[in-house]
Amino acid sequence: MFAAATSWLEKNSADIDALNVFPVPDGDTGTNMLLTMRSTIEEAFRAPDHSASAVAQAMAKGALLGARGNSGVILSQIIRGLAQGLEGKDTFNAADFADALQEASRTAYKGINNPVEGTILTVMKDAAAAARKRAAPNGKVNGKDIVDVMDAAVQAAGVSLANTPRLLQVLRDAGVVDAGGQGLFTILDGALRYLTGEMEEMKFRKPQIIVSDLPGPARLPQALVADEVPYGYCTEFLLKGEDLNPDDIRKKLEKKGESLIVVGDGSAVRIHIHTIDPGNVIHFATRLGTVHQASMRNMDEQHRDFLEMQKDKAPTVDTAIIAVVSGEGLAEVFKSLGAAEIVPGGQTMNPSTKELLQAVESVNAEKVILLPNNKNIIATASQVPSLTKKTVEVIPTEMIPQGVAALLAFDYEADLPTNVHLMKRALKLVKSVEITRAVRSTKIGKLHIKKKQIIGFLDGDLMAVGDEMTEVIDHLISHLDLDKAEVVTIYYGADTQVADAEQVSAGIRQKYPGLQIEVVAGGQPHYDYVISVE
Repeated sequence: MFAAATSWLEKNSADIDALNVFPVPDGDTGTNMLLTMRSTIEEAFRAPDHSASAVAQAMAKGALLGARGNSGVILSQIIRGLAQGLEGKDTFNAADFADALQEASRTAYKGINNPVEGTILTVMKDAAAAARKRAAPNGKVNGKDIVDVMDAAVQAAGVSLANTPRLLQVLRDAGVVDAGGQGLFTILDGALRYLTGEMEEMKFRKPQIIVSDLPGPARLPQALVADEVPYGYCTEFLLKGEDLNPDDIRKKLEKKGESLIVVGDGSAVRIHIHTIDPGNVIHFATRLGTVHQASMRNMDEQHRDFLEMQKDKAPTVDTAIIAVVSGEGLAEVFKSLGAAEIVPGGQTMNPSTKELLQAVESVNAEKVILLPNNKNIIATASQVPSLTKKTVEVIPTEMIPQGVAALLAFDYEADLPTNVHLMKRALKLVKSVEITRAVRSTKIGKLHIKKKQIIGFLDGDLMAVGDEMTEVIDHLISHLDLDKAEVVTIYYGADTQVADAEQVSAGIRQKYPGLQIEVVAGGQPHYDYVISVE
């Protein structure tokens, strides 16, 4: 079964390599998992007998000895947990197998120094939970066969994998699912296909690559192109000795690097770490025993190779839009409307010219439109066109609602000059209301403002001050001709409760029942509300 799964994994190991962005975008996850599985199967055939326990124990030994990379070491822990779950069993049924999968998940989590959700760990946990539920719904074993249990595990693994970008920002930014989770899904799927007798069909088909339902980016994410911080060396080796203590070794190595994994037993321990100084780690290990299968790979070189691979695979678009946005909710709004890249920034946190230039270079398009969305960022954005070979146009959006209006006006079938004209014209069709609080007492024009009082802006001009939120909003809205408006969108800030936002919405709806009103969690800092009137 697992030999068939290994062959199935081999068919898309290169595609899995192309997905890898976590924990380091180095493009070798599929290869590492495949090499780990090959070692696992080679050792399985050396099992002293054909009992389930003996074969599983042999697999666990092969996985530990042959584990490669972060993903391979985690996979070796999954197989080790599977062996522990089947220990002492000559044969096993569906319920036994479901229990073993749960033990595989627990063991994998234990081996990681800092477990992260949205990775292979989550996919394994969800697959195991589904298998357990199918084998024993309501806590009662119902005699389900192993095919049925494995089918439940595979289905759950696919759903969990598609959800990984929602759990891990780096995956969401890259528009991909977790590479290690994809590898595990492929292994489980291959095992299921063997059990259902599809060996012949597997020769002529390729495994499925799971795709997230989140909108994919048309660029290489900023996290992948910034190269100021070196990744160091992916250092891994097998340590053999007597009375080794994996927990103690893990504690001693915690401050020597990142992505630390220490797994094994008293005689053999597999160590994986990303470190700037691999010599220091090796020197520590040689005091405890003998070092075998040592591998030190320069992750900066791997990262550069990975970027080239991504450029070949990334979709090319004629024109990419880059927006400066602050707040997770607003960022999602701009992405859903077609922004290829989001540069974090806004009031009090203006991005630099370098940050905007990096974003421009990261998108897989030769024509770029920049939306600064803040009047203090327009000048900075205007420096970018002269610093790149790409054609860059800056739409002078001063507020978030203008940025949204500009995005909605973009025509994917039009050329760049036409889109620039359409987007600039759209800025005049939207009114922007911004509500925040005064950071100090002052007097502006006829307005006397106390510290922490609520203040309101209409299209960037300070127009209202008061102690009650509804009072300030009503005053601002009274300056607008809402009888001619169609849509009001209320983006509430990071420190604003949804119930308060709904109350504001209800107040506007009561006075203007003909308006379409939407409430969106913008998550923006500093501003309680940003309100768009179109």
